[in-house]
Amino acid sequence: MSAFYLSKPYQPPQAPQNLPLNEPWALFGGISPDLFMKRHWHKKPLLVRGAIPAFALATQNHESLESPISAEELFKLASQDSVESRLIKAKPWSFDVGPFAKKSIPAVSRPNWTLLLQGMEARHPAAANILSWFRFIPDARLDDLMVSIAGIGGGVGPHFDSYDVFLIQMSGRRQWQISAQKDLSLTPNLPLKILQHFKAEHEWILEPGDMLYLPPHIAHDGVALDTGCQTWSVGFRSPSFKELLQEGLWRLAESLENIPELEKKFADPQQKATANAEQLPEELIQQITLKLKDLKLDQVDRFLPGITAYLSEPKQQAFFDSPNKALSPAKFSTLLSSKKLLASPQTRILSLDKAVYCNGENMSQGQTREIAQAWQSLSSRKWLMSAKLQGLAGSSLYEAYLSGWLVFEDEI
Repeated sequence: MSAFYLSKPYQPPQAPQNLPLNEPWALFGGISPDLFMKRHWHKKPLLVRGAIPAFALATQNHESLESPISAEELFKLASQDSVESRLIKAKPWSFDVGPFAKKSIPAVSRPNWTLLLQGMEARHPAAANILSWFRFIPDARLDDLMVSIAGIGGGVGPHFDSYDVFLIQMSGRRQWQISAQKDLSLTPNLPLKILQHFKAEHEWILEPGDMLYLPPHIAHDGVALDTGCQTWSVGFRSPSFKELLQEGLWRLAESLENIPELEKKFADPQQKATANAEQLPEELIQQITLKLKDLKLDQVDRFLPGITAYLSEPKQQAFFDSPNKALSPAKFSTLLSSKKLLASPQTRILSLDKAVYCNGENMSQGQTREIAQAWQSLSSRKWLMSAKLQGLAGSSLYEAYLSGWLVFEDEI
C-alpha cells in the first residue's frame, strides 16, 4: 500500500458543460437529476451511500482518501476577515463568530466542538468543483457550500433549516438522526436555535463519500464520530416572498428616477366641491391608477428585473481585487481569443430572458449586441472565449474585468 496515496486528498472533477440530466448518477444513488427533482426535491429526504465513488474504491483497495481541504487549511481560512466562520461548542453550548486566532480553535483531538466556514466555493477549487455538479438546480436558488470540521461529539444540536441542503461526508464519520416532526419549537435561553423536543425517526452513520439530502423543515441532528470529521453542506436558499417583493419594489422605485414624465405635478382641474374633505380624493386615486397602468407597474414583468438583480448580489463578505496590471482594451481582446475569461469565484451571474445581471447590476443594458451576447455566454457557461470582440473600451464586460468580477483562468 502506497504511503503517498494515503496522503493524497480527493480531487473532485469539474462537471461537464452539458450535464446529462436524464441519465443515472452515482451522486443520487443511481437515479437521474430529472428523477431526483421529481421524487425528492423539496419533498422528502434521500440517503445515498457512495455518492462519491472514489472513497469506496479507495477502501476496496485498502487505501485511504482524505478530504480535498485539510484541517490546517480550514483553520487558516478561519483566521481571515473575509471568510465567514463560526465556532460552536457543546457541553455547555456556546457560539462565537470569527475570524479566529489559531490558538482559539480547539485541537482536532479535543471533543465537542465544530468550526463552520461559509462560502467555500470562493476559497477553494475543490469546493467550486463540487458545486458545479449541482447546476441542474437554478443558480438563483444557490446559497453556498459550507464546510464543517469537528472533534468527536461535535455538532450544532438538533435543529431545522428553511432551505434545501445536501450533506456530503468528506472525512471521518458522522451520525445523523432526522425527523419529519411538526413540533419545531426551540429551547429557550440558548445561543443556538436548538429544538426543544427532538424525536428521531431515522438514524444513519455516514462514511466518507456518503450524502444525505434534506428538504426544508426536516429536523436533524448530526454528531461527529471521528476526529477531524468534515461534512460539506451545499445549501439552496429559499427567500421569503416578503424579502423578494421588498427588494423588487425598492429597485423598481429606483428605476422611476429615469422617467422624466413622473416629475410632472399632480393636477386636478376637474375636482368638485366635496363634503368629505378628510377622504383621499377620488381624482387622485384615478390618476394614480392610470399612471400605474401606463407604466405597467401592475404587471409582474416590472418587478422581475429588481428581483433578479437582488438574487445576483454577491455574499456580504465578498471582496474583489482589481488586476495588478490591468490590460488595455486591445490587449484584453487579444488575450480573450486564447484564454478563458471566468466569473470570479465570488461573482454571481443570473439571467432574465436575454438580460444578464452580475453582482446586482444589469450588465447587458445599453451594451452592443456583441457585448450582450458575451454576457449571455458568461451567464450560461460561467466562462467566455471570443476572437476579436469589438467595442470593449467602456463596455460593461471590460469594466467588470477591471473591478475583479471577471478574471482570466490562470488568475484564480
